[in-house]
Amino acid sequence: MTTLERARCELKAHPLALDAALAAAVLVCMVAGSLATPKDGQGVTWGTHVPAPLSLLLMLLAALTLVFRRRAPRTVLALTGTLSVVECVTGDPRAPVTMSAVVALYTVAATTDRTTTFRVGLLTMTVLTAAAMLAGPLPWYAQENLGVLAWTGIGATAGDAVRSRRAVVQAIRERAERAERTREEEARRRVAEERLRIARDLHDVVAHHIALVNVQAGVAAHVMDKRPDQAKEALAHVREASRSALNELRATVGLLRQSGDPEAPTEPAPGLSLLEELADTFRSAGLPVEVARTDQDTHLPAAVDLAAYRIVQEALTNVRKHAGTGARAEVSVVPVGRNIEITVVDDGSGETGAPGTHPEGAPDSAPEKGGGHGLLGMRERVGALNGTLTTGPRYGGGFRVHAILPVSTTDTRIDGRTTAPGEPV
Repeated sequence: MTTLERARCELKAHPLALDAALAAAVLVCMVAGSLATPKDGQGVTWGTHVPAPLSLLLMLLAALTLVFRRRAPRTVLALTGTLSVVECVTGDPRAPVTMSAVVALYTVAATTDRTTTFRVGLLTMTVLTAAAMLAGPLPWYAQENLGVLAWTGIGATAGDAVRSRRAVVQAIRERAERAERTREEEARRRVAEERLRIARDLHDVVAHHIALVNVQAGVAAHVMDKRPDQAKEALAHVREASRSALNELRATVGLLRQSGDPEAPTEPAPGLSLLEELADTFRSAGLPVEVARTDQDTHLPAAVDLAAYRIVQEALTNVRKHAGTGARAEVSVVPVGRNIEITVVDDGSGETGAPGTHPEGAPDSAPEKGGGHGLLGMRERVGALNGTLTTGPRYGGGFRVHAILPVSTTDTRIDGRTTAPGEPV
């Protein structure tokens, strides 16, 4: 910190001392002005005029009043203005006390609004100029009387300019602080959304693969004694499903790594291009799945592609868990206008609850069996993309999941930002 900056800090910390120093400086200027005698067209002469005791008293009182200019600016202006009028009436030493009134007027203008500055400044200017012109010893058109008009106007203008600058600086500072708070809130929001996205991915991966492992393990236990070959095949599916679960868990948790950590995941997120492989995993678990697609030539943004895949995965997992034995599932992916529609239906009767319904078939406000994370996760994914999701039992039995995702405008990322179509996420 430089010497000048240190001095400014000290003065700001002791405003009364600063005002006392200013009052002393104004007193010196007033006394010096009282010692000057103007000469017609030849400047001024010094020391030829000695101020009267009354004038010295008025100058001293005006200077002492300025010490309290910050505490009561309007009162100080009234007092210094009164002393200036008294000095103008006495006629000696020709209006140097007006300096104190100009400083007081500057203080009022710097601490109030523009309307108040205009009114008070006009009143001060009128009273002091009129007193100098009408009651002073000089002719009304004398240069000293016009100087009173000019200096009071300068004091009011300078104070208003300082106040405006302080307001602008304060507004800039508040805007910067608000922007900083907004950035921090945005960062916290994005962290929370990223955690929610990772939680959804973990739920989708674990629910899907653990459901398959559970089914295949049950098959293996059931046929272990009578059909060991089929049991080995089921255990192979268990091994494959568990390996896939571990790989996806590793990829998902890898998102939490720091950028410099080794072995960060580089494989792309799953999408509808892997839909047939996803269906094959359910077919191998004993759930017949038919896939109908007309979107082969449709380019999907990364977030939409991932959401569509996860919706199908979660819906089929729910079918496998709740639709009962002998259920069949149908998956359709159809582009319609600027949207893509994903529909998953089954004809299961359900092993729990009323016939023809799933535990997920409850209204949206009711919790899904197992905590409600399946349908809730799908709904959050669709909502993040400004799409719509409809779920419910089918007439005649079974369950239907229908999602509409926009794909033609912008790619809405999970963290809330948007990119143009085709831009990497």
